[in-house]
Amino acid sequence: MAHWRDRQQVAMRRETHFDGRVVSCFTDRPRSVWQMFAATADAHPDQEALAGEEGSVSYFELHERAARLGANFLRDGLKKGDRIAVLLGNRFAFVEIYLACAWAGLVMVPLNTRQPAPEIAYACNQCTAAALVFDTGLAGNIPNKTQITTVLHRYSVGGDVDWAERLDQDAPTQTRFTPSIPTEVDEEDTAVILYTSGTTGRPKGAMLTHFNIVHSALHFAYSMDFEPGDRNLLAVPASHVTGLIANISTALIKGGAIVFLRAFKAADCLALMAREKVTHTLVVPAMYNLFLLTEGFEDYDLSAWKIGGYGGAPMPEATIAEMARRAPHVGLMNGYGATEATSPITMNPHPFAASHSDCVGLVLHCAEVAVMDENGIEVPPGEQGEIWMRGPSIVPGYWDNPEANRENFVGGYWKSGDIGSKDSDGFIRVFDRIKDMLNRGGFKVFSIEVENQISFHPNVMEMAIIGHPCPVLGERVHAVVVPIDADPSDRLAAEIRAFAAERLSDYKVPEAIHFRAAPLPRNANGKIIKTELRKEYA
Repeated sequence: MAHWRDRQQVAMRRETHFDGRVVSCFTDRPRSVWQMFAATADAHPDQEALAGEEGSVSYFELHERAARLGANFLRDGLKKGDRIAVLLGNRFAFVEIYLACAWAGLVMVPLNTRQPAPEIAYACNQCTAAALVFDTGLAGNIPNKTQITTVLHRYSVGGDVDWAERLDQDAPTQTRFTPSIPTEVDEEDTAVILYTSGTTGRPKGAMLTHFNIVHSALHFAYSMDFEPGDRNLLAVPASHVTGLIANISTALIKGGAIVFLRAFKAADCLALMAREKVTHTLVVPAMYNLFLLTEGFEDYDLSAWKIGGYGGAPMPEATIAEMARRAPHVGLMNGYGATEATSPITMNPHPFAASHSDCVGLVLHCAEVAVMDENGIEVPPGEQGEIWMRGPSIVPGYWDNPEANRENFVGGYWKSGDIGSKDSDGFIRVFDRIKDMLNRGGFKVFSIEVENQISFHPNVMEMAIIGHPCPVLGERVHAVVVPIDADPSDRLAAEIRAFAAERLSDYKVPEAIHFRAAPLPRNANGKIIKTELRKEYA
């Protein structure tokens, strides 16, 4: 089977972790998040670490700030293993807290700034958070003390008091890179709890260990050719796995700069990329489409841009072709993973972006993918089944949720819930979520296939396929379309259906098309929330 390790020779060995999982590991690796960062800061102290509208912070400055903050957390009575919930957007303080928790042996619990108070309270209570850090602008959304009883410490960021002042309160005297000794942790200790963005049931807290994060950061760095001095755009939320691992941790392990974008607007993002000489992006496919629709796209100086990663959804072939025409120097790379995989499990090498546009790539160095049938038996190459993942980036489980652990983890593998295949050359394809596959009169309809074909229509900005219940056929195929034309007509719906009929079997062609002006609803990872669309168009 073709594999990333066949493309790059990296020292590896098999090791036993997490009570008996035997996994391939990088031989030479840091043993904690703090160790990976401290080694980089020691090697590149004057290199820029953080950049954006807040200014610029070097690795030396970031090291001192994070260590000092970690010491302050311990001074306040927090202790190794305590959970700190963090409700912050894309700002420098997020990285400072991430590293401060790593220094102090605390567990960071990033929360989505779009979450309502009940969801914030649920996460804090489920992980029994001892502290909460929040943006002062979100103070009105913070649960009160009776709603989150375990939270004993609250810290606000922003407003009239500069966050930096918090770092200096009664802090011990610092010397270069030796503020004091960081808390010792085991690499299997939990570093971060990320709550899954599932659209059914309660979110589950995936426990990302130091071991998981280090391996995923190295996977990104190796596969995306990330080097010291490269500049990684943070345009997705820092609080979710792509932002935290692909953008932040990858830069920190290699000595690159993290370029912060507070809120995504295509023109503002392109201007920032040009000004900051961004070399790497990893965003959702819809963002590339918005780049291409931005007036004067070619006028931005994007000559430093080398790698354009994407994930969370397939990139429409039309977008890949347009990027190749208008930004040919950018190597597009599709990545596939999940929160439970600490982000990447496969990457598609950029030379294959067009020729294998229907693929999510090859399995990464230390990872394994098995495609299994409903009886837990591996299917032959090319056949469809559920994708199971194993490797050092797969989390040991969910926080305080033994039932979910039994349901989702088998023999060291995590069951993804995605339907896919693996061909004889090792390329992985993902067809749909099991719950999103349609059954129309006994015929399977993979929504991704229909979405990909309709995306070529010149008046489609983005779209999603959903099933509509039918007493005769079981489900009928419906499309929800955000058109480029602000005033779509019945004629456009007919055009799109005819366009689809030229490219798809008749049973896959949408029987109804719903137009909407608002963007499709997405979770913080950029995935379309189809449950909302099903309710809205029921």
